[in-house]
Amino acid sequence: MERVPSGPSRSYGGVSAADRKVERRRRLTDAALDVMAADEWRSATVEQLCSAAGLNKRYFYEGFADLDELASAVVDDIADEVRRATLAAFAAAADRPLEEQARASVEAVVRTLVRDPRRARVLLGGVAATPSLRRHRKRMMGRLTAVLVESARLVHGVELEPDPLAQITPAFVVGGTAEAVLAFLDGTAKLTLEELVAELTTLWLLTGNGAAQVARHRLR
Repeated sequence: MERVPSGPSRSYGGVSAADRKVERRRRLTDAALDVMAADEWRSATVEQLCSAAGLNKRYFYEGFADLDELASAVVDDIADEVRRATLAAFAAAADRPLEEQARASVEAVVRTLVRDPRRARVLLGGVAATPSLRRHRKRMMGRLTAVLVESARLVHGVELEPDPLAQITPAFVVGGTAEAVLAFLDGTAKLTLEELVAELTTLWLLTGNGAAQVARHRLR
């Protein structure tokens, strides 16, 4: 177990107290991620996670009130990474054709998730969870959907927002992408990573452009 320091600001080995706190949080969230991805979260205990992280129980309560708060932090970290990667990719491709913008966004989402399958399974709902964690994960997926909504507004125009399709198409795309990524990870979808990105890009374009075309026809 990690030794408890005698003062909050003392430095050990040139590592500041703030940096040590960040590292302890990382170790706890990584231990939690292991348990969540293995579908064993309902039986998890503070003692088990601290042991896996090599930390004293005191450090758990330094950063988290309870297990639900730790689990929510894990989901937040994953969702934030996906959101940042997607926004950066979309911004970098903003001046390119629509097809390239879509591929950049899809590739950012997919590669960010599949490089650590644990993170994909936890965020995308491939493992069982407590009711509070399910609600939190739903909120995080809603925020990711909002990123796609904002991208669609820029590409297709805000005049399409009154159409009912504008309310459900982004969620449809995000949900379908989630299922496709999980199918890729469990081997149900027998594709290479490059094929997965290419086919999802095609589906994003077909769905988004098709919905926009129908919405414009209705508005006319």
